[in-house]
Amino acid sequence: MASHRLPAGLRAPFEGRTWRELGYVLTGFPLSVLYFCLAVSLVSAGAGLLVTFLGIPVLAGALAMCRGFGAVERARARGMLGLDVAAPEPVRGKTGGPLSWMGATLKSGASWRHLLYALLHFPWAVFTFSVAVALWSWGWSLFTYPLWQWVLPMYAGQAGLQVYGDEAHSVHLDSSFEIAVTSLVGLVFVLVSPWILRGMVAVDRFMVAGLLGPSRLASRVSELESDRGVVVDTAAADLRRIERDLHDGAQARLVALAMDLGLAKEKLAGDPLAAAVMVDEAHGEVKLALQELRDLARGIHPAVLTDRGLDAALSALAARSTVPVSVEVDLPRRPAAAIEGIAYFTVSELLQNVSKHSRARRAWVDVWRSEGRLMLQVRDDGVGGADPAAGSGLAGLTERLDAVDGVLAVDSPAGGPTTVTAEIPWRA
Repeated sequence: MASHRLPAGLRAPFEGRTWRELGYVLTGFPLSVLYFCLAVSLVSAGAGLLVTFLGIPVLAGALAMCRGFGAVERARARGMLGLDVAAPEPVRGKTGGPLSWMGATLKSGASWRHLLYALLHFPWAVFTFSVAVALWSWGWSLFTYPLWQWVLPMYAGQAGLQVYGDEAHSVHLDSSFEIAVTSLVGLVFVLVSPWILRGMVAVDRFMVAGLLGPSRLASRVSELESDRGVVVDTAAADLRRIERDLHDGAQARLVALAMDLGLAKEKLAGDPLAAAVMVDEAHGEVKLALQELRDLARGIHPAVLTDRGLDAALSALAARSTVPVSVEVDLPRRPAAAIEGIAYFTVSELLQNVSKHSRARRAWVDVWRSEGRLMLQVRDDGVGGADPAAGSGLAGLTERLDAVDGVLAVDSPAGGPTTVTAEIPWRA
């Protein structure tokens, strides 16, 4: 821990990160020479043979080889730089045969990006290797000059490092002052070298992430597939909830109501008063069943939201909340029905969390449009401590919003207050 009290500039030459980055640069040079030579040779041969059928398999094999180089580089970046880059989408032929595979390889943008990396990284690796070796060798040799200066007069026959020399005279660094200045110059090199190295390695990071990873389109497709899975799971969960509520609530009441009315019908002739009491009880059951059906329908999609929009729907939602809620909606026009539904259920979920967990005295709901986003903000003066990572309802809400390219931001320090802001893409 004592070393961490040193400034970063003094710590950098001795940190493991610096030596790993130096190792990355030093090992990158011979590998880059290998990549460049093989890539240029095989691609040139394949391009030259394209006049015959042999050029296609040679060129496809060269691109596949470059993808193998990319796997090595991603592993080096992961181990030495801590940069985790996902592998690009694999090459898949339509039929699975060799011709199909060659066609898919030649059409793959990732394969050509790997070839571009093999070509571009070679001159950059030469430059970084030269700079790194020069800086580190000169820096540490000059810095440690007082320790090995005695070798020169004893074994080289000169007083010290020669700065200048011709037939008439020469200048050597042999006095105490000159040795001290040389060591200080070396110290400057030693302290500056890690930062120059990090700047050069940043370019390597950019090249590996930009050329050897999946394309933006492939990443977007993967993200959309994941979001589609979340939407499907959410819809299935909602259907199960509706089925459970119908089965355990309104359906059970209607079955009991039918039985009560059957009994009342049997008693109508023999005991009219008892039948009247049973009919009155059945009337109460009908009211409860209707109320449960209304609540269920409101949970699916409230009629007031369809008829009058977010302002009226959120005001009705706030009126049913156990915590006093102030609602302010400032929208130039109504968004699309799907966006209104997402916004409504987002606020509904957040207000339920306020009622159940926050111990708040008041809450506020603000809705407005900012450029191409519908903004929702729910604030309360409760105890705070809400954390989506804790596996609460906020985590599920985050996943639902993420499925439509939305964002949920939670600011809830211990002791409160809590502010939850949601962004949803605007569609009119």
